[in-house]
Amino acid sequence: MNEIAIIDYGVGNLRSVERAFAATGNPAIVSSDESVLREARGLVLPGVGAFATCMTELATRGFDTLVRWHVIEGKPLLGICVGMQMLFEESGEFGGASGLGLIRGRVRRFPRQLLVPQVGWNQIRQRCQHPVFSGVQDEAFCYFVHSYYCEAADQTIVLGETEYGVTYPSVIAHRDLLGVQFHPEKSQAVGLQLLRNFAHRVRFRVWQ
Repeated sequence: MNEIAIIDYGVGNLRSVERAFAATGNPAIVSSDESVLREARGLVLPGVGAFATCMTELATRGFDTLVRWHVIEGKPLLGICVGMQMLFEESGEFGGASGLGLIRGRVRRFPRQLLVPQVGWNQIRQRCQHPVFSGVQDEAFCYFVHSYYCEAADQTIVLGETEYGVTYPSVIAHRDLLGVQFHPEKSQAVGLQLLRNFAHRVRFRVWQ
């Protein structure tokens, strides 16, 4: 059984995420094989580009059902960038599209007066102490590339937030779900530490 599997549904920086996990000493496998994904103890849902395209590609392969099953089984899941956005109910991008509905809330576009996408380094302000931040300093910088942001209906799931014209959730956690709006695989030591913390959760079924 693989500890962590990265869902290959034709979208996302799969190999860079794989290399980042390897750098933490917690290897992950990239796979589009449903049996491999079902057997994994933890899943990673990457995402790059348009929300609707990502959802379509995921659903075409039946992986939307697999992700929901994985969560129902109580296994840890990490959503990265658009992968985090897909955990929510819907997005307003390109007229609207439904998400996985695992988190209540929707995805909105940054205000028109802002330069989008937001590309580059920005800070994560920790709203509460949580093991996902173990070894991560408050207001640490991570690397972002996105034009839309999540709006959570339940603010208690928001662990970290970032400001770019608006203040929005950049790290969320709900039971076995973890979502990060930034790219940990591009966020150097901070990103690797967050992946290491997620891997610890997968392996030992508890946060550090």
